[in-house]
Amino acid sequence: MATMWMIRGDGGRLYDDFRERNLAAIGWAQLAPAAKPGVSRKSLIQAYKDLQPGIKDASAVSGASQVFRFVNEIKEGDTVVTYSPANRTYLVGRFVGPCQFRPDLADNGMSLTRPVDWYAQEVDRDKLQAISRNSLGSTLTVFKVAEAAQKELVALAAGKPVSAVVKDLGDEPEALDDPLKGVQEIAFERIKDQINSLDWSEMQDLVAGILRAMGYKTLVSPAGADRGKDIIASPDGFGFEPPRIVVEVKHRNARMGSSEIRSFLGGRHKDDRGLYVSTGGFTKDALYEGERANVHLTMWTLDELAKTLMAHYPTTDPETKRLVPLTYFYMPA
Repeated sequence: MATMWMIRGDGGRLYDDFRERNLAAIGWAQLAPAAKPGVSRKSLIQAYKDLQPGIKDASAVSGASQVFRFVNEIKEGDTVVTYSPANRTYLVGRFVGPCQFRPDLADNGMSLTRPVDWYAQEVDRDKLQAISRNSLGSTLTVFKVAEAAQKELVALAAGKPVSAVVKDLGDEPEALDDPLKGVQEIAFERIKDQINSLDWSEMQDLVAGILRAMGYKTLVSPAGADRGKDIIASPDGFGFEPPRIVVEVKHRNARMGSSEIRSFLGGRHKDDRGLYVSTGGFTKDALYEGERANVHLTMWTLDELAKTLMAHYPTTDPETKRLVPLTYFYMPA
C-alpha cells in the first residue's frame, strides 16, 4: 500500500489554498533554496544551523528532517492528507508530481510544493474512529499516517463505508523534538472533539453558559421548528440595557454560507450586536459577508468557541462545566 503523508499547512491556514491550487506545500522559506532533490539530511541540518545560529540541535534536526522528507521521501503515487482545525475536515488526495521550489509563494508559507489530485469529498473528523483521530494528532508539519487510519480516510473520501473496527494502528507515532511541545495543541483538539459531541440543545446551553461567564445574562428562546434556540445576551438579561447581543447557533457539519449570514443580519436592529456560532465553520463568502455587515457581527467557529470556553472556564457555572468537564495541569514554560 502506498504511504500516506500528513502535510499541515501553517496549522491548517493553507487548507483552502491547497485545494484551490491542487497542491500540498511546506514553508521553511530560508531553508527551501537548499532543499534540492537528492540533498542529504545532514546537509540540510547544517544549513538550518547556519541560517539560525543558536538553534537547539533537536529543533534543527526535527525541522530539517521534515523538509528532507517532503523533498526526497515522498513519492509520486503516495497519498496525502491535510487538516482544517476550523472546519474539522480532512482533505485527501494523491501526489502526482515532483517537489518544486516556489519563491513566488514563499510569503504565503508555500516555499516547497508538490502537485496533488485531491478527492472532491472532504472527510469530517467525527466520522473517523477515535483511535484514528488520535493517531492524527501529531503537531509535526510532515509525518507518515498509520496504515489503518489511511485506509479509513481514503474510504471516506471516496464515499465508501468503513465497516472494520481499527484495533491496532501499527507503527508508533513519530516523535517530536520535544515531547511536551505539542501537548497543548493535541489537548485542544481533544477538547473540540468533546464539545462537538454535544447534541443541538446542549450546544445552545454551552454558548449561553460561556456568555454568562463573560458577565452577561442570557435569555434562551424555546426550541423552534428547526430545533434551534436563539439566545439574547445583555447586561440586564432583557435586552433593554446595551449591548444587546443576538446569538444564532448552528451545530452542523456543513459550513455556513453567505445566504445564512445575510438572513441572520436581515433581522437585526442597527444597535444590535450579532454573534453567529457555526461548529461546521464558514465559507469564504460567508466571512466576507460578515466583514462588510452594517451590524457588528462576531463569527465563532468551533475553534473560537473552544478558545473562549477555555479562557472563561474558571468562572463558568456548574451546569456549563458539566457539559464539558475539563481539568488543569501544569507543564514547564
